[in-house]
Amino acid sequence: MELFNNPSQASSKLKPLAERVRPTSFDRFFGQKHILNDKSLIPTMVKGQSLRSLILWGPPGSGKTTLAYVIAQESKLEMFSLNAISSGVQDVRKVIEKGNLQARHYSRQILLFIDEIHRFNKSQQDSLLHAVEHGDIVLIGATTENPSFEVNSPLLSRCQVLKLKALDSDEIRKVIHSAIHEDIILKNMDVQIDEEALDVLVQWANGDARIALNTLESSVEMAEEEGSIVAISKDHVQQATQKKAILYDKKGDFHYDVISAFIKSMRGSDPQAALYYLAIMLEGGEDIEFIGRRMIVLASEDIGNADPQALVLSVSCLTAIQNIGMPEARIILSQTVSYLACAPKSNASYIAIKKAMKTIKEKGYDVPMHLRNAPTKLMKQMGHGKGYQYPHDHEGHFVYESYLPDSIQGEVFYEPGDLGHEKAIKKRLEDLWGP
Repeated sequence: MELFNNPSQASSKLKPLAERVRPTSFDRFFGQKHILNDKSLIPTMVKGQSLRSLILWGPPGSGKTTLAYVIAQESKLEMFSLNAISSGVQDVRKVIEKGNLQARHYSRQILLFIDEIHRFNKSQQDSLLHAVEHGDIVLIGATTENPSFEVNSPLLSRCQVLKLKALDSDEIRKVIHSAIHEDIILKNMDVQIDEEALDVLVQWANGDARIALNTLESSVEMAEEEGSIVAISKDHVQQATQKKAILYDKKGDFHYDVISAFIKSMRGSDPQAALYYLAIMLEGGEDIEFIGRRMIVLASEDIGNADPQALVLSVSCLTAIQNIGMPEARIILSQTVSYLACAPKSNASYIAIKKAMKTIKEKGYDVPMHLRNAPTKLMKQMGHGKGYQYPHDHEGHFVYESYLPDSIQGEVFYEPGDLGHEKAIKKRLEDLWGP
């Protein structure tokens, strides 16, 4: 990676490794090939000097901030950087005023980078609209959150959203090797890292270049104390990062991705995958009651009457974890998750209510007279309840009678499947009502 212009080794020691090796050109930027190839938007805009405002959306350590700096460097634009946590409307207005002056007097734009732009409230985001609309500034906002939900529509419509990906293992390896060989400090040290240590470091980084570089820097400090050769071992890396960081934001996209995979794994009868995603949520500090409620929904939506015990167990699970709490609640959750994943599946009940509600919307609704309530003499005189046959007065506690309105006679909403308990239900309904 490229270095800062003529930095002294002494001053560089004050900066973390991740900052020292931040690239300043596209050819030294690792990852994001899907948006940085020669024919993609960013290089095309830079070459044509026709920059437009961007929202860079991606996980931590994917290069959002670095990419903004590279764009400014390659475009030769003056860059102003704000963080939405510590900045307000007044800070934004000061930068916009500078942009107005540059545009009027020098016909040049400036680049405003706002990190964590999703943390700006509506009025703060609105303060950017006019300047972005008229091109007084080029805005680049960085966010880990889905901009569709966290950036207001007027600002979003004025920006191009680009999705960044977590770096893959090969890209993380390149980041590490580049830092060892090109950082102004590390390149003057005899730093060596064996393959086992590198594998652990890459795994722990989990696609986050910043985690990789911070861990590398800590590992170097530990190895440096043991001799002139800085030989980084697996033990050094494990000491530098005692526990794998779980990149789990309970309000972010990864939260929804994991819960989606969790539900789909149980629906797909894969207990191994379901328990894996459960573990991610537990390690990430997910609300255990949220997990329990989602399992109750799955028990009815995806298992239903194929195994009625699934709903009973799911409700019991929620009650139990509410009373027990973590860490023991993980055992109860594990039992319930494995049961639901292994249970026979049916979405017949889910489909049934969707069909019934659709029919009501399309054909209206009614109650046949013989089924209506008749608590008063007047209602009985009007025909309410007339002709109703009480099933318990008949053999087998069943009477062949119509319960649907005439307008939808013959409609079938619930069609039990052939798995689990529904197989018996299906046979009973066929015996009673015919195939």
